Amino acid sequence: MTQPTAILSVYDKTNLIELAQGLAAKGVRLLGSGGTARAVRAAGLEIGDVSDITQAPEMLQGRVKTLHPAVHGGILARTSLESDRADLDAQQIAPIDIVVCNLYPFEETVAKDPAPTLAQAVEEVDIGGVTLIRAAAKNHERVWVLCDPSDYATFLTQFGGEDNDTAKQCRERFALKGFTHTAHYDTAISQYFRQQYASPPREPVQQITLRYGANPHQKPACAYLPERELPFKALSGSPGYINLLDGLNAWGLVKELSEATQRPAAASFKHVSPAGAAVAVPLTETEAKAYFVADLGPLSDLATAYARARGADRMSSFGDFIALSHTCDEQTARIISREVSDGVIAPGFEPAALELLAAKKSGKYCVLQMDPAYVPDVTETRQVYGVTLQQRRNDLKVTPDLFKERVSALKDLPDSALLDMIVATIALKYTQSNSVCYALHGQVIGLGAGQQSRIHCTRLAGGKTDNWWLRQHPRVLALPFKKGTKRPDKSNAIDLFVEGTPLRGEERVQWESVFETVPEPLSQEERAQHAAALQNVVVASDAFFPFPDNVFRAARSGAKYIAAPGGSVMDDACVAAADAHNMVVARTNVRLFHH
Repeated sequence: MTQPTAILSVYDKTNLIELAQGLAAKGVRLLGSGGTARAVRAAGLEIGDVSDITQAPEMLQGRVKTLHPAVHGGILARTSLESDRADLDAQQIAPIDIVVCNLYPFEETVAKDPAPTLAQAVEEVDIGGVTLIRAAAKNHERVWVLCDPSDYATFLTQFGGEDNDTAKQCRERFALKGFTHTAHYDTAISQYFRQQYASPPREPVQQITLRYGANPHQKPACAYLPERELPFKALSGSPGYINLLDGLNAWGLVKELSEATQRPAAASFKHVSPAGAAVAVPLTETEAKAYFVADLGPLSDLATAYARARGADRMSSFGDFIALSHTCDEQTARIISREVSDGVIAPGFEPAALELLAAKKSGKYCVLQMDPAYVPDVTETRQVYGVTLQQRRNDLKVTPDLFKERVSALKDLPDSALLDMIVATIALKYTQSNSVCYALHGQVIGLGAGQQSRIHCTRLAGGKTDNWWLRQHPRVLALPFKKGTKRPDKSNAIDLFVEGTPLRGEERVQWESVFETVPEPLSQEERAQHAAALQNVVVASDAFFPFPDNVFRAARSGAKYIAAPGGSVMDDACVAAADAHNMVVARTNVRLFHH
């Protein structure tokens, strides 16, 4: 039996001497590179130099040490194959059985303050070490690879004994760790050079630095694509972390809405859920007044979609991030310019529109141009508490076929209701679960997002729907605001008036201060009479209704149509409740959780 050989080439010398002592005790021939060999000799142990087998000295100031056929042929040889043994004999190369290697501290170097120069960072890119680890990991059927000093003790208990399943599995784990180690190392290097060579002002841009993450103390932060250009670019301002969470989710929503309905679409996003979403359906005169756009005259299709999206829940849309499915025209930009928002994403901007938007926030308003041809990878990855999760992206297409199965006594689904089902269901795909959406006239009118119980989603969305409808009450539209009252102040005052919230003290003084004359509250009779006029509302749910109470609550807000999957033991009871209210229930058979 030939003497086993180990190559030692480590930057981190933790536990190195204990390992070398253990190897020597097992009769292993030790070969080392540079400082590793010197450290082992200093401990009084016998070790040869890698140059003993390569017959070539280290060169290029240490850039080339172990890159040689005598090293890698010895590591990669499959000694169970006669042809490999013959090649080794012909070249007088001995097999290598153990590779102990870890890499230059690239991440630690580039993270230093002050930052290293590019030349200094380049010198921390390990070449020979990565090659040693990958070669040994590839041939782990025979070769042991150690890249983590904490594994040395385990290795010494396994090496030299019977090559049983336990030893084999240990070798496999170490090989996996080797591949993982080099992959992490390469990721760190590519991330650094992406920042150097593919970040603004250089083009194409693959990475941008963000001011911070979700909160100001979460630094550093960035956005990047590892293998291609980012699909968006800032035409004005610069996006933040949450801006991108909202903007990219909102873009996916409006792109899908537009494709599904063949109409321009818009969305108003806040904290990773839509406050509103809509497609272009002409506004009634009443809706135009309620959405604060009656002074603009006839609207373009895109402006109509955004007026609806913003008008769904004006309180929640305050400070939103906007998404538009089509090139932003001047009229749409004018509506956006009058409202408080953080930014907008669209596939393009007319010059006059861009001029209007770029002037917002003293030039700091975020305007993102999105590549409409961009398609995300089919697999999406995220980390939760350091654990990586992967899943197939939710690329389900919402089409009219999804609503073909009608399980209620009534079956008729007019085109207008089908459009609203599509809008509501697509909106749910991009809403934090649990979620329930009410829709009418091609727009979200109430959305309950992120609630732990289904009924609270239904109640929340129903309450928003009631608010939306009451904002169109003739007395609300005629509220006597003082001249010069700002739009956010009007929205807040209307919200308090519609909710009927009892106000006292300073809060009431502030509320009354925006009116020429203080309006009398809506009576219960006025509320009930107006509520009774709300009809033909679509209600969609991202999962089944577990109890009929959801149906009863939806009915109080004008629900006529329900789109939801089944699966509850109470499915029949829920359908019976819908039948009692003369509703049409479409069974989608698709759950749409989103987190």
